[in-house]
Amino acid sequence: MAIRVLITDDHGVVRQGLHTYLSRDPELEVVGEATNGEEAVAMARDLDPDVVLMDLLMPVMGGMEATGVIRSELPNVEVVALTSVLEDASVAGAIRAGAVGYLLKDAEVEELHRAIRAAAEGRVYLAPEAAARLVREVRAPVQPESLTARETEVLRLLALGKTNRQIANAYWSGRTRSNPTCRASSPSSASVAAPRPRCTPYARASLA
Repeated sequence: MAIRVLITDDHGVVRQGLHTYLSRDPELEVVGEATNGEEAVAMARDLDPDVVLMDLLMPVMGGMEATGVIRSELPNVEVVALTSVLEDASVAGAIRAGAVGYLLKDAEVEELHRAIRAAAEGRVYLAPEAAARLVREVRAPVQPESLTARETEVLRLLALGKTNRQIANAYWSGRTRSNPTCRASSPSSASVAAPRPRCTPYARASLA
């Protein structure tokens, strides 16, 4: 059965590009497109997708707030943040809100597909840059909120220097113990470059 995906982004060219790319994979089914967080919440209620691709900066309702509502009301629906924002607080905030993945809009199509499949299986998937930002955020001396179980497990595996394959193996071996798990890159491979404007390949494709 195909993984049902809801795309959420306030830019039509991005939605069109994502729809085009994802529709080429027979294992994925795009069930709808939302233009803001409020629409995403309403469509998630109606369409019951497996995974919501969520932009963070949108009018009416932002992606972080929408993620929290979806995860609270629809616990079987997973959310992957797909954004151009790369800031410590944004990464940690999205994970705290309930996102199971965090990707940048310049991610390769294959990485996006892996993130969607991981999310459909309940596994965390973080871009290397996002993993590095999450580590830096939770290491800050003042923490207004306690870490979620998801964040704690992500950091534990990162601190151990686990590879993607090792983290995936840890996930499958730990499912019977109901441990939170993740698929993330080793901190040694994570970039901590400053945020910069990004041009998504999905937008470029839809303009071609």
